[in-house]
Amino acid sequence: MIQAVLSRGRRVQAKARIQAHTELAPGYWRMRLEPETFFPLGEPGQFVMVGLGPGAPRLWRRPFSIHRQADGRLELLYRVVGAMTGAMAKLTPGAAVDLVGPLGRGFRVTEGLGRIVLAAGGIGAAPIVFLAETLAGRLASGCAIEVFLGGRSRDHLLCREDFQRLGLPVTVTTDDGSAGHHCRVTVPLESAAARRPPDLICACGPPAMLRCVAETALARKIACQVSIETLMACGLGACLGCAVSGSDPAAPYRHVCREGPVFEVSELDWSVPAETITR
Repeated sequence: MIQAVLSRGRRVQAKARIQAHTELAPGYWRMRLEPETFFPLGEPGQFVMVGLGPGAPRLWRRPFSIHRQADGRLELLYRVVGAMTGAMAKLTPGAAVDLVGPLGRGFRVTEGLGRIVLAAGGIGAAPIVFLAETLAGRLASGCAIEVFLGGRSRDHLLCREDFQRLGLPVTVTTDDGSAGHHCRVTVPLESAAARRPPDLICACGPPAMLRCVAETALARKIACQVSIETLMACGLGACLGCAVSGSDPAAPYRHVCREGPVFEVSELDWSVPAETITR
């Protein structure tokens, strides 16, 4: 399992300095951080809670998926959507942020799988890159990994080069046809699953996309894990504000910060509107 490949550590709180901060596309930023003290190696799919340093607006911490982590540094990939990410986008190299993590439950991939499909929509590419880089070493052992990457337009298509650099085949789609196939990313994914079902699908993206991926996987009895995003205040399981609809009537809610953000699709209730699954 991935847990055996990575050295998973306990969560810690640490100050980190920004080493690089780049706008990849309009409104999308990649931030490379170097913690000033030890920070455990996370699993693909885990996240960190980020707080701004002195002099910045006083805002609640916000969760961000670990986009990449190696050599004592980690990267975050985020989209500017509100006050917190707007303030983050103004930070320059040398500025400090406060991290708590790694948090949550990441992707769980067992050994011996012959074919794995990774699906990412928009900012959902953030944890999928980390997962792809972790799994890339399996290519030599005969595991085939295929990527389906979608975005609303060319400007919302992220990390294509990161996947290609790993030597992975990438199917690209955009909703407006400005790059790749003119369709939703779930269209070619469903066709590929029908032709040759993979052993596992791992996906991250907007609610409607995850719903389609889940329906495809459940209908074809394909193992599938999805990373979901929801409102979150603490990231530690204390506030219980990140509850989502679960499939078990005896325990109708699952908490994203503690039991997720990565779930088996069978753990969630997909009969409710997609927007309410991830709120």
